[in-house]
Amino acid sequence: MANAREQLRLFFSNPVLLSCIFSWLCAQLIKTLVKLFSGKVHSVAELFELMLWRTGSMPSSHSALVATLCTNIGYRSGISSDVFILSLGFFLVTIRDAVGVRRANGIQARILNRIGRTLAEKGIVEFKPIKEVQGHTPAEVVIGCLLGFFIGLAFCVLN
Repeated sequence: MANAREQLRLFFSNPVLLSCIFSWLCAQLIKTLVKLFSGKVHSVAELFELMLWRTGSMPSSHSALVATLCTNIGYRSGISSDVFILSLGFFLVTIRDAVGVRRANGIQARILNRIGRTLAEKGIVEFKPIKEVQGHTPAEVVIGCLLGFFIGLAFCVLN
């Protein structure tokens, strides 16, 4: 039992894990502050949802997290290590998804919802809107990556 407790303690005190969590939280905080100061937050519930869960907007928390992970692993294990190559692949897939697939899905959902509402207003069909998943613009992803890189580097150098 002591071994399991020690393993959990080591897991939750792992600087790579802590830097990834910190990176994600920083990105979410910045995103929330941007929305708050631009008047786009309308309730306390929306504020908490933004801080903890909502996707899309500036900066990309997904990009920040994977950039921090990749930076930490590259710094600790070397850029020629297998685990760095794995993290780089994970980074590239996540970035491609954030700026490509999820963004395209969101745009398509918005257009389908617009068409559905128009047809429903004309009485042609009954319509229930589909969820519009927000992807990221390239700028949101780049800023998220830079944030993640610098947070990851800071954790490596300061630890």
